[in-house]
Amino acid sequence: MTEATAGAALDVRNLREFFRDSLHEALVRQRASVDDHTEAYVVNVLTMFSRSEALFESTPMGPRLRPLALMLAEAVAAPTPEHRSRSLQRLGDVSLFVAGFFSQGFARRLVDVDYHIAMGGRAYGTLAETCRGNTRGKALSAVFGELAAKFQRFVDALNDVSEMSHQHDQRDVLRQYEIWLKTGSPRAAGILRGLGVDPVPVSRQDN
Repeated sequence: MTEATAGAALDVRNLREFFRDSLHEALVRQRASVDDHTEAYVVNVLTMFSRSEALFESTPMGPRLRPLALMLAEAVAAPTPEHRSRSLQRLGDVSLFVAGFFSQGFARRLVDVDYHIAMGGRAYGTLAETCRGNTRGKALSAVFGELAAKFQRFVDALNDVSEMSHQHDQRDVLRQYEIWLKTGSPRAAGILRGLGVDPVPVSRQDN
């Protein structure tokens, strides 16, 4: 979603209000209890990335989403702790947004939603540990820690927000089952049950 696209119906201020209300309602539906500060942080991420230029990077081939592996490499090679923290925060934020809003688009790609969940959760977890070591960052330590611990729940909530107008049908069964197998998503399990499918892990036996 770009700001220009959303702007046809909502201005930026209303877009923030929309994300705030929609995220809160989704978290309630998911029975996910989160701190107000963490919820507000996620709303800020959604509002920021509603502008395509904030999410994508300019390249000679046009706007592109930078691979998570390159973001991680940048964090590892960061010349200063501040640069490293900014890189990790970007990695966590992008992973959360992409996993939350584009999970259906991963179906035919080599990198799936579970990869984004793992990368984002680890980035936020590392940030939480780093922030505890300095006075300025202590306020964010709890936020990043909760994002790391509940990354899947936030992804589920953002899936709800992104699919508010989508009615699931039998065509969604395979993809939702795949997401549930890879991530254990309670939301995917609920959708499957609503479609009459009881999610059961596939048992693998050696020949």
